[in-house]
Amino acid sequence: IRVIPNATALDGKLPLVLLSHGMFGNARNQAWLAKELTAKGYIVAAIDHPGTSTFQKDPEHQRQLWERANDITRSIDHVFASETYGPLIDQDRIFMGGHSLGGFTAMMLAGGRYDPEKMDGFCTDPDNQLVCGIFNRWNIAKTAEDRKTIAQDWSDQRIKAFAVFDLGGTQSFSPESLANVKRPMLVYGAPITNSGLDLSIESHALVAALPKANTKYIEPATLAHFDFLGVCTPAAKDILKEENPDDVMICDQGTDERAQKHQEIANQVDQFFSALWR
Repeated sequence: IRVIPNATALDGKLPLVLLSHGMFGNARNQAWLAKELTAKGYIVAAIDHPGTSTFQKDPEHQRQLWERANDITRSIDHVFASETYGPLIDQDRIFMGGHSLGGFTAMMLAGGRYDPEKMDGFCTDPDNQLVCGIFNRWNIAKTAEDRKTIAQDWSDQRIKAFAVFDLGGTQSFSPESLANVKRPMLVYGAPITNSGLDLSIESHALVAALPKANTKYIEPATLAHFDFLGVCTPAAKDILKEENPDDVMICDQGTDERAQKHQEIANQVDQFFSALWR
């Protein structure tokens, strides 16, 4: 994306949006959204989650999945303490967006509580092995200590509203905790299932469990899971075919079609967040 280094900030206090990437993604994955939101007057902070990012795939960090939520909390602390950015932020307008595993992270910060016993039962079904298989490989909630830690309340009350982009891991949250989420939630489901995620047990189940009064659900007919990543170049599919054939689907309709979806999503996210104060 095009940026102006060391640009002068807009006058007044500005809202802050935190962005959380998906499994083995990185802070650049939603740079398109950061660009659009900053143009609309937001400050945006996107991070690389240690252990589950493109650049650091570390088993010990993966096992401590709750640290993803803590990464966001620490990032808010860091931005608030910054001499450059802290004075610019309206601390009553803190928002978050998360894609895929980042959506799972957002739900932890919204008050969703990981339920190890519920997840154990869910994962006995051989049809539920996508997220279960990942969590099993990462040794999530395998020890008594880890089960206790991950089941704690990892919410951050400073975040006033959330945008959840085609999350995975819905079934790991206790229904009671989801029913008690009080903050506004914008949830996207992607019906083009090239990721393997099943909407019926993910976004649809999440929306059914959340309070209807503060939840908005959007499911565009042509939206795919990987449309929340950046726009692909015309050569991207050929490069993927050569370097990583299993990932070619990431760039399905990933050029002009994806750019148009990005514009629509950015407008919807802005409208959702800004309606809370404008």
